[in-house]
Amino acid sequence: MKRNGFTMKIYPGKAEEYKKRHDEIWPELSALLDDAGIVDYTIFLDEHSHVLFAYQVVKDDYDGSGLAAHPVMKKWWDYMADIMETNEDNSPKVTQLAEVYHMG
Repeated sequence: MKRNGFTMKIYPGKAEEYKKRHDEIWPELSALLDDAGIVDYTIFLDEHSHVLFAYQVVKDDYDGSGLAAHPVMKKWWDYMADIMETNEDNSPKVTQLAEVYHMG
């Protein structure tokens, strides 16, 4: 298994709505992520900076390159665009993080 870490950012005052939408995550989106090889996906929020830290455990053969073109993913991005920083296509602005330490 491999690990991915990245950050995103929500708009001030949108933390509750962000959590609500993820508590009600669409089954078809969960299935899409699972089928792509994501076996664990956790998102943390720094409430002071509004920065989200996302952590994924993915299968060794994970290839998420097709996710961005999938209609379910595009629909989710459109749904989330009003509460977080996004690119022109409504994909979240993501900063990839380099793994520097892992205990395990």
